[in-house]
Amino acid sequence: MQFYCESLTAYKRLKTREVKIGNLLLGNDHPIRVQTMTTTDTMDTMATVEQSIRCIEAGAELVRITAPSKYEAENLQQIKDELRKRGYTTPLVADIHFTPNAAEIAARIVEKVRVNPGNYVDKKKFEQIEYTDAEYAEEIERIRERFTPLIKICKEYGTAMRIGTNHGSLSDRIMSRYGDTAMGMVESAMEFLRIARNKDYHQIVLSMKSSNPQVMVQAYRLLINHMIDEFGECYPLHLGVTEAGDGEDGRIKSAIGIGTLLEDGIGDTIRVSLTEDPELEIPVCKDIVKRYTPSPSLVTENNKLKDPSKPFASGEVLGARFAYSPFEYKRRETFEVSNIGGKHVPVVVADFSKIEKIIPADLQSIGYDYDPETDKWNIGDAAADYIFTNAKIDFALPGTLKVICYHHFWEDAIEENKNNENKYIPIIDGFQYIDAKIKKSAYLNFVMIDCYSENTDTGIQPSWNELAAKLKTDKTAVICLSSTNKNAMQSIRRMFVELMNDGIKNPAIIICDSNDATNDENLIHYSIEAGGLLLDGFGDGVCLGHHFGNKTIAPQTKLLNSIAFGILQATRTRISKTEYISCPSCGRTLFDLQETTAKIRAVTNHLKGVKIAIMGCIVNGPGEMADADFGYVGSGVGKITLYRGKEVVKRNVASEVAVDELINLLKESDAWVTPSAP
Repeated sequence: MQFYCESLTAYKRLKTREVKIGNLLLGNDHPIRVQTMTTTDTMDTMATVEQSIRCIEAGAELVRITAPSKYEAENLQQIKDELRKRGYTTPLVADIHFTPNAAEIAARIVEKVRVNPGNYVDKKKFEQIEYTDAEYAEEIERIRERFTPLIKICKEYGTAMRIGTNHGSLSDRIMSRYGDTAMGMVESAMEFLRIARNKDYHQIVLSMKSSNPQVMVQAYRLLINHMIDEFGECYPLHLGVTEAGDGEDGRIKSAIGIGTLLEDGIGDTIRVSLTEDPELEIPVCKDIVKRYTPSPSLVTENNKLKDPSKPFASGEVLGARFAYSPFEYKRRETFEVSNIGGKHVPVVVADFSKIEKIIPADLQSIGYDYDPETDKWNIGDAAADYIFTNAKIDFALPGTLKVICYHHFWEDAIEENKNNENKYIPIIDGFQYIDAKIKKSAYLNFVMIDCYSENTDTGIQPSWNELAAKLKTDKTAVICLSSTNKNAMQSIRRMFVELMNDGIKNPAIIICDSNDATNDENLIHYSIEAGGLLLDGFGDGVCLGHHFGNKTIAPQTKLLNSIAFGILQATRTRISKTEYISCPSCGRTLFDLQETTAKIRAVTNHLKGVKIAIMGCIVNGPGEMADADFGYVGSGVGKITLYRGKEVVKRNVASEVAVDELINLLKESDAWVTPSAP
């Protein structure tokens, strides 16, 4: 197994170099820092200062400001002076694309500069050009000559640097040799890092951003693997999902990408990129980061951790056998049981256990709408496949919906009506499962397996050898995996690896329970724990539950169903709605992104499976929307350019008619479906 994290079964921070950014220390076991980026025009000094203050007071520990030309770079001095005059010492970061001269100016002013290796020297033309080894070496030398002046300035002024690779803005040179891959992203950054190390410059942070969490996670893991292999050390990592969008979807996608890596101890600073005001990103960052914040007793006077592995449950280490690669997506191979496993998309199980009496209206919350006039059910794209309940259902359920219930309730249901055998499914514990005297379903049984929970009594389930022996010969069993450990994701992943090592191919449902107090915290919890497993190819279904202490809480079935389908969408394992790749506004943005995103969503949100990118400018344009089917990109004040994939279809469309023109493009491309009447 190639190295990329300290442990696959317990939380332990990856050791990275310490980097100083102004008065802030990053990496080397220092707390995970949260940051954001302003959306104002950098030339509007006071607007940028006021927004920066709102971000700082919300909790931002770094504030990034765009500097697309030397004029904005020079104005960073005015912004910094005004902030310092008002008593704010938070480090500032200059965001640079295309313009080395702007970076060299900014590096003399602010505490950190961000450069994109895909466009700092190269101008991407989307041309596939074959490079000989000699030509490739010449290109590297050209980068060295253009990049070295910035390194010298950073060393002289004590300025830190982020080498920030974006999936969609890889240079033609990288694309020609590595393609549009995670490995291409890694090599793009490594080229610049090697030059910096050659000049003995180490105040470097790296990032591997993508709008696709799957690509993002693979790229960071590969980067760590290559840094350790080549340098014997790792530089601090800035985590983020580009163009995550807004609302629930943006938060889910960001939490999955960032949280999957943080679960493995990877990441020293994070930024959640939402198409919202930047200060609204900070609470989301805090909800993510606090999962990895140790108790005060484990922090020394210099704010470093005594031992970052101690606050968390530490499952026993896996052996040398690993049946999957964390650097590529491959779904765990399973056989099919009913509509679960095999080639089926992951199912969603809705938890109705807190509803004492279920009526037809309750099913609206999970995608089923009953029409009494026609006596028919209308089934939505985000309709749950199963419900878990122990309440008696005294009406005819939709044909596609089945009921999971505890064994004694299942026995009562089939005894009452023989036809219920096809509608009601038993869920049983390990001891019930291996007990030959206990009746089971002839075609589908859910078997609960606890994954190494440390705070439960011994004897909660039979030995693994007993369970494994029966599962191997049982084509009716679907496994339900859960853990009460703090590191539940790693504990369940450990069980998945054991299943693969032992050749057990029964489908498995991920049971993810949260006891957080707020909906925002719950969303983060589910997204990280269930989403991280799905990104690794684990899981044939999800069931989300909420248990907040001993308090009686109203059922959150609609919210949990929406989150479940959102997680499956973000991990690309089950597509049930339109996906929007939308960048956060910044000083380069040429139109109101929030308003335009809302307008486009309103007329296209019925286009299941279509990916639409909404980008504020050419920097966040064809490059960073690499994963989209269609693009809506600002190309000038009041002007929009429309893309089909990476191909420009219509240039300089007036913004007043651009949404209509986007719809026309969708129609011309056979991607449009007339929405059904409400």
